[in-house]
Amino acid sequence: MSRQKNNVLVGVTGGIACYKAVHLCRLLIKAGYSVKVVMTPAACSFVTPLTFQAITRNRVYVNEFEAGAEPEIIEHIELAGWADEFIIAPATANTIAKIANGISDNLLTSTVLPYKKPIYIAPAMNVDMYANKATQDNLSRLSELGHNIIDPGTGEMACKAEGKGRMAEPEEIFDAVFSDRPLSGLKVIVTAGPTSEPIDPVRFISNRSSGKMGLALARQAKMMGADVCLIAGPVSADISGLNPVRVQTADEMLSALKKEIDSADILVMAAAVADYKAAEYSDKKIKKSDSDMVIRLSKNPDILKELSSGKKKEQVFAGFAAESHDLAENAKKKLKDKKLDMIVANDISRKDIGFETDDNEVTIYFSDGTSSESGKRSKTGIAELILAQALEIYRKKNGSV
Repeated sequence: MSRQKNNVLVGVTGGIACYKAVHLCRLLIKAGYSVKVVMTPAACSFVTPLTFQAITRNRVYVNEFEAGAEPEIIEHIELAGWADEFIIAPATANTIAKIANGISDNLLTSTVLPYKKPIYIAPAMNVDMYANKATQDNLSRLSELGHNIIDPGTGEMACKAEGKGRMAEPEEIFDAVFSDRPLSGLKVIVTAGPTSEPIDPVRFISNRSSGKMGLALARQAKMMGADVCLIAGPVSADISGLNPVRVQTADEMLSALKKEIDSADILVMAAAVADYKAAEYSDKKIKKSDSDMVIRLSKNPDILKELSSGKKKEQVFAGFAAESHDLAENAKKKLKDKKLDMIVANDISRKDIGFETDDNEVTIYFSDGTSSESGKRSKTGIAELILAQALEIYRKKNGSV
């Protein structure tokens, strides 16, 4: 892949994952990029500046206003203007908190403020530090500011704890920043998770959807360069870094979609929307009695059917069909009735795929009568396949293929 040689600034903060930043710099240099490194003082306790200097063949920046180093420049302004891409890896909870709140008390955080583009941030920390609400709030804030969060991995950490918090591998970071972004310039709406239809203040109608498939779609669309609008019900899966529009009921999801749909290029309706809701909501808890209780249900809006009535010819709509029987027949009927371009059908009777699992296996049916089998793969892999197919349809509709 040919590419203009860009300037890449790598920020390194104080964590054991500093050694991975060395490999990241090697990957960048090998790919032909010009690399400079700015380290926090704490990072120097793990890897010396000389290591990065030897790899990048550039001065490594640690302290602001170093006497005699480069007197003609103000380092944080110069570095921010020099960098075409800015990656912080590893990013500790401390540095994430500082950036989220505009604190600039070292050279790295001072360089963040004058930088005018989104920064790629690769968190690395203990599992409990990563899960802490303050850290999650800070990551959400960074997403709101337009920065790109490169999700950490799961596994054993230096502290021997197991869980999410390991910095993404250097190859994953490289791909996240420099891989082709085929959805760049397009707005993709993704819905995720179940809806929750209240009966009284403590009871509700819902389903087993964890939201994992929808969240995988949102993350993958973002990775592919799209402007992503995620509309999520009460998901149980990790939603960090996605800045969702949160809803509870089918009516709320429809209302949120109506606000966004006109500006969308692709809609992927992955949410498991409840078909029915309580016809009468009790604002007081319904007390148990000796007799049976009957709850009258009324039908929820068919979200895709309503949206399809105003669908523009250049838009692509993709739906999901989670079926326990007659998979092909039911999916094709939904495809036609809801005027979709494609529908993703999966068999929920299987225990190894679908609801609450990390894997899926789907058949995608298209409006032209063709279909495609995915084979069993991770939900991230399924998401990549769905988005690639949706993009192909979009290009055909808009004359770009």
